Amino acid sequence: MSVPAIEYDRLTMDERLDLIEKVWDSLDAEASMIPLTPSQRDELDRRLDDLDREGPTGSTWTKRLRGFARPDEADHNTTGRRG
Repeated sequence: MSVPAIEYDRLTMDERLDLIEKVWDSLDAEASMIPLTPSQRDELDRRLDDLDREGPTGSTWTKRLRGFARPDEADHNTTGRRG
């Protein structure tokens, strides 16, 4: 396989991000062609069964963000607990 030489250090940040996006999109387009091992397929099936049985679990990103202490709280709280 021949890979074209890219002097990425001469690209602007936007150009590098665009290049990354194009490479990522090319991988995504071919992702379905990557075969799964039997154990990977079994694990995915197990997780889908759990989702069907229990529904979505976990917490939203918003709830997770609320779990972090604000900088002014962190300065005064040495116990690691909120409040």
